[in-house]
Amino acid sequence: MNIYNNYIREIEERKSLGLHPKPIDGAELLSEIISQIKDNDNAHRDDSLNFFIYNVLPGTTSAAGVKAQFLKEIILGKEVVKEITPAFAFEQLSHMKGGPSVEVLLDLALGDDIAIANEAAKVLKTQVFLYEADTEQLEKAFKAGNTIAKELIESYAQAEFFTKLPDVEEEIEIVTFVAGIGDISTDLLSPGADAHSRSDRELHGQCMFEHNKDMQNELLALKEQHPDKRVMLIADKGTMGVGSSRMSGVNNVALWTGISSSPYVPFINIAPVIAGTNGIAPIFLTTVGVTGGIGIDLKNWVKQKDAEGNTIVDEEGEAILKEEYSVATGTVLTINTKTKKLYKGDKELKDISTALTPPKMEFIKAGGSYAVVFGKKLQTFACKVLGIDVPQVYAASKEVSVEGQGLTAVEKIFNRNAVGTTPGKTLHAGSNVRVEVNIVGSQDTTGLMTSQELEMMAATVISPIVDAGYQSGCHTASVWDDKSKANIPRLMKFMNDFGLVTARHPEGKYHAMTDVIHKVLNDIAVDDWDVIIGGDSHTRMAKGVAFGADSGTVALALATGEATMPIPESVKVTFKGEMKSYMDFRDVVHATQEQMLNQFEGENVFQGKIIEVHIGTLTSDQAFTFTDWTAEMKAKASICISEDDTLIESLEISRDRIQIMIDKGMDNPKQDLKGLVDKANNRITEIKTGTKSALKPDADAKYYAEVVIDLDKIVEPMIADPDVNNEDVSKRYTHDNIQPLSFYGGTKKVDLGFIGSCMIHKGDMKILAQMLKNIEAQQGEVKFNAPLVVAPPTYNIVDELKAEGDWDVLVKYSGFEFDDSAPKGLARTKYENMLYLERPGCNLCMGNQEKAEPGDTVMATSTRLFQGRVVRDADGKKGESLLSSTPVVVLSTILGRTPTLEEYEAAVEGIVLTKFKPSQKQLVM
Repeated sequence: MNIYNNYIREIEERKSLGLHPKPIDGAELLSEIISQIKDNDNAHRDDSLNFFIYNVLPGTTSAAGVKAQFLKEIILGKEVVKEITPAFAFEQLSHMKGGPSVEVLLDLALGDDIAIANEAAKVLKTQVFLYEADTEQLEKAFKAGNTIAKELIESYAQAEFFTKLPDVEEEIEIVTFVAGIGDISTDLLSPGADAHSRSDRELHGQCMFEHNKDMQNELLALKEQHPDKRVMLIADKGTMGVGSSRMSGVNNVALWTGISSSPYVPFINIAPVIAGTNGIAPIFLTTVGVTGGIGIDLKNWVKQKDAEGNTIVDEEGEAILKEEYSVATGTVLTINTKTKKLYKGDKELKDISTALTPPKMEFIKAGGSYAVVFGKKLQTFACKVLGIDVPQVYAASKEVSVEGQGLTAVEKIFNRNAVGTTPGKTLHAGSNVRVEVNIVGSQDTTGLMTSQELEMMAATVISPIVDAGYQSGCHTASVWDDKSKANIPRLMKFMNDFGLVTARHPEGKYHAMTDVIHKVLNDIAVDDWDVIIGGDSHTRMAKGVAFGADSGTVALALATGEATMPIPESVKVTFKGEMKSYMDFRDVVHATQEQMLNQFEGENVFQGKIIEVHIGTLTSDQAFTFTDWTAEMKAKASICISEDDTLIESLEISRDRIQIMIDKGMDNPKQDLKGLVDKANNRITEIKTGTKSALKPDADAKYYAEVVIDLDKIVEPMIADPDVNNEDVSKRYTHDNIQPLSFYGGTKKVDLGFIGSCMIHKGDMKILAQMLKNIEAQQGEVKFNAPLVVAPPTYNIVDELKAEGDWDVLVKYSGFEFDDSAPKGLARTKYENMLYLERPGCNLCMGNQEKAEPGDTVMATSTRLFQGRVVRDADGKKGESLLSSTPVVVLSTILGRTPTLEEYEAAVEGIVLTKFKPSQKQLVM
């Protein structure tokens, strides 16, 4: 009774927070509950029945295994529970999503009792989450002449699990709720500081709108006023879901506005409706598809044009917008899924066919993209067994092929990795393609959700076609608190058992690594033709093409080794001119965004596209600074085009770092890391021998746009500014406001500096060390007028800095150095004017553990400037996070303010910054 009593105590604690009982995922607790159900006189029997029926997580959780077996015993008559008839037991099994439930159903369907077998078959015909062990059992029975097996396989061949589902309703009545003006970050929907609770969906739902109870109550009131309508959450005059994929954000929206996925599975809602004036951020839109939701590009505000077609601008040069139609909160609209239009009454407002394409309609019908992916796989299996062609049940994959047109880099990668396409057909942008995935990365604040998704899709082992999977510990590296101690070891054990290489070994066989996941993935991607999927928007490698994804898409890639998506259009970025000696490559990155916006009259041509950056001469460490920032450019992904010699150097660096991981004992039983070393060596040999040179686009490839960056125009450091006081709220907290250092006149107070996150590399740490030595030489001492927090991205970097003497320099000037033998147990809330050498990991950039003091002005090398991410507002003062290069951050903390250009040039004199010289070679085929 102890475990049950503990559960009851937890329930009482949750009541005080306004929460229901936590869903059950453990076998021990459910076994105790079942024993109480069997005892008709047990005082807890009624509650136990309720828990068993309505509060058990499905899939491959250990609780699901216990539940499935008890339901089997009821069906077979071995147990009698008056409240759970055999028919109701079958209904319960139908909602359990595979794994133990499918195993039970197959045993019953292929058993000797014909009546039970027929009932089991009825349920199995509705299921899609069958894995190799299940299909092998079914095929074996079919070949042995089992009639039920034949009936099932014939049903699967016709995809009756999909065709017999109700059609999508023709008209969906919605009522609007404007969640914000301007871009809406996923931090508003699922704040980083609440990352620890993401796997507890009801608890996490309380953080919606950053815990703004007034907004939450307004939403509830709107739902009460319109009980017959769906709520559409809107980013007016902006893009919805910028910043990350964040499945938890979509889960929260669905929890508040969506539809229950099952009466027997609590707090898992689907089918949210989300919209933005400028649409949905690309990777967030993928997440909406996972839940069978709808994401709409409203275009309700448009630029005004003069008679000559030129954009009309205001006194500040900003485009003047006109509201074509209102989506103010409380507006009743209709989505017509047949005409694929948005209406207000009888008035047509917008063609929304891109939100209701045939594949997206299938996701809506099936309740999410997983069911479609697994359904297609199951149909293919069945047809293969029957020896027939696959009937055209699902919408045919769109295949766009343009005769005589060359291929961009991403088109080449997709064509190389595509599966299930027309043999011999060359595909161009716009095609819908299933591709095999080489590398999959899971990070720790979304990893628990990924593990839940894997359990719910009944997956037990990583797909054999994935070269390697990696589970990081970087997002919770700053503070080893009670939440981390409860969550991270459990996550690492699950992922290690599943077959991933994990940052922590469940039994402590190697030093726990908190390396930033993007840096690790950048190393273990050892082929420029690779496809990489990672559970974070900054999964954007300098080798291959990498896509940031929600926790569910990561789970799908781990389980199946595949991902499905359209081939995106590309924007080609090339460079001309010469960098000034005192400039850093980070300034080139920011200037790229600024010059692109200037070239296209403020239109972000990068949004939703692949940025094909002809970087040429920068190795992957340095080039990652560019690809990483493309998340802030709102690009779908990015690809680096390198010279052969540069790619070889990058691959050698990666290979050697993977070997370090092997030497530390991090390889898994399948020796995936060793396989990556071999793959890197093979790719190096291919390039050196001329067998297969570095990936390059064709000279006659077609691009959505081409951008040329003039390095001669970059004459001073560039800073991304959140513009927190802009009168136009829609222009705050975007990454498009890039200002030169002189804009601040050397007078803007800086309260804290941060050097860290995935945007820096070893070179940045060496720049920091050299600047400190120079300042001491010039001024006789190093005195900080603002705190400087430094978080190296990886332990490898720390080790290399120690070997080269630079770490000793940093320690000399620091007031705090991380100690893995005694990690911090509490987040720092106050900072002194000194240097903090923090543990490798995300640190302030993530904002889930440590933050700057409320109201601070932060100068940082990180990626995020969204409201509340790095720093919260204080009474009477907005927190702001300005993003810049390492030298600017260092000097800002020494001075306690932004430096002048003269001060900056003097401080970096003689220091080797990250240099970049455009390639003089042809980077096309």
